[in-house]
Amino acid sequence: MKSEICRTPDKEERSLLRQVLDKIANHCRARSLFILHYCTGCGAIELPPVITSRFDSERLGIQPMVTPRQADILLITGYLSIKTLKRVILTYEQMAAPKYVIGMGSCTINGGMYWQSYATIKRLLEYIPVDMYMAGCMPRPEAMQQGFLQLMDNIDNGNANCWKDYYYNYDEYLGHQQALFGPDWHTPTDVIAEARHYQLFGEKTIGDHTALLAKFASKYVTKTIPNHIVGVN
Repeated sequence: MKSEICRTPDKEERSLLRQVLDKIANHCRARSLFILHYCTGCGAIELPPVITSRFDSERLGIQPMVTPRQADILLITGYLSIKTLKRVILTYEQMAAPKYVIGMGSCTINGGMYWQSYATIKRLLEYIPVDMYMAGCMPRPEAMQQGFLQLMDNIDNGNANCWKDYYYNYDEYLGHQQALFGPDWHTPTDVIAEARHYQLFGEKTIGDHTALLAKFASKYVTKTIPNHIVGVN
């Protein structure tokens, strides 16, 4: 007689188990969030009251983190220059999934008071996925804390999945980045390999823009590795 304890569950049962585990993980994850605050503008002034004793975001399970490797939330606290955006994208790609992005202030939505500047970007969501905007110039600490609570609720309910879009539509995001930085723009992160790892590889993960990455990589290998190794006479 085959043991029911040791039997292999069928696909539907595994799927149900995965759903239960995901709900438990989301519930725990929503109550322990590390924030990497990228203080680019005025939002840096409003942030300290939120994370210190007056509003005490740590009682909600939200606290600052100093490295993207351990951060859950990337908090952009103001306008972004074109040069700064490069660092933001690199920081975002270094964060482990699932990861979330919050844009603070009008600057991340439409450029805000810098909307006429040639040196600033106007729409952050064209370059990386954004889970939430906190509108205002700048939003008050009460509004910021309410935004954190809303994000926690979205994570708990399994509705904070914008990070997956970066893998599913990576070619489109990369196209916007290359339009701004040039066709040879690249980061050290192998996003396509990560998409396969997370089983988020789709039809729009690769395309005309990601094809340029392969050309750049082959050029880099030829320049940095001795000729006799790569077979060049």
